[in-house]
Amino acid sequence: MIEKHIVLEDIDPVIFYGVNNVNMQMIKALFPKLRIVARGNVIKVMGDEEEMCAFEEAVLALEKYCAKYNSLNEEIILEIVKGNKPQPEKIGDVIVYSVTGKPITPRSSNQLKLVKEFEKNDMIFAIGPAGSGKTYTAIALAVRALKNKEIKKIILSRPAVEAGEKLGFLPGDMKDKIDPYLQPLYDALQDMIPAAKLKEYMELNIIQIAPLAFMRGRTLNDAVVILDEAQNTTTQQIKMFLTRMGMNTKMIVTGDMTQIDLPSSQTSGLVQALKILKGVKGISFIELNKKDIVRHKLVTRIVEAYEKFEEKAKAERQAAAETKKAGKAEKE
Repeated sequence: MIEKHIVLEDIDPVIFYGVNNVNMQMIKALFPKLRIVARGNVIKVMGDEEEMCAFEEAVLALEKYCAKYNSLNEEIILEIVKGNKPQPEKIGDVIVYSVTGKPITPRSSNQLKLVKEFEKNDMIFAIGPAGSGKTYTAIALAVRALKNKEIKKIILSRPAVEAGEKLGFLPGDMKDKIDPYLQPLYDALQDMIPAAKLKEYMELNIIQIAPLAFMRGRTLNDAVVILDEAQNTTTQQIKMFLTRMGMNTKMIVTGDMTQIDLPSSQTSGLVQALKILKGVKGISFIELNKKDIVRHKLVTRIVEAYEKFEEKAKAERQAAAETKKAGKAEKE
């Protein structure tokens, strides 16, 4: 009789073992010649060597399935242990699977374009209105790359720019003050990575979420790096961020030109970057629009209402300027 320890590395053991250990009970039933004890992320197995080899092969296959789909059930266990490959769902363009096992796919033509361009280019600018899925899709691409071991880490950043509120009046230390600005990034990650695994990734700095100011001086290798809300960067900030790019790294920059929170005297670094970098080989530019909005239908209507209001205000300003110019000409 021999003994072996198998460590579950890429998954949340809670999902693997199942509710009330139902998955683990079935696995034990399928290998009656073995004594199997599971604690934490370690499975200790004792018994016949030949049976143990079959068990280890099955566990590795189950772990791989669980890591991809964030789910495991008795039907899948039975299929894999029998040596059959579970039939994948016929859903095209799946990026990753959510923590509930639901496929996350591009939900518009421009989101699909973002996915395709990610495969071809190392730097992507995705510009579009609120709710168009640019940040969520970008994070899904980063999570997929991490799961496929194409990269070693994910780095997510945002400029901590006040949108009407004052950062200094928020309670707590610096981390407490900054975390609310980064919460949308946490939300997306929590949809795609089980809580225990996400906590582990963050403790090990495999996933890093930090304000843009913390990027200075770093060289970012073997990573997918996402800069969100880039419309609120200054020229110096976005240049600093883009030049952090290291080997085997992809960058996605997202922004919404209609929600610039910088002082009116400051030019958005994103606006300038789009002009300066246009035509540079290896950089892709994707413009999402109100047709790509995948939030509540009211979000589309709100965006349209603001567009009409801004167009009307612009026309009134132009008319006032022309009237003023005409009056000045008459006086002369």
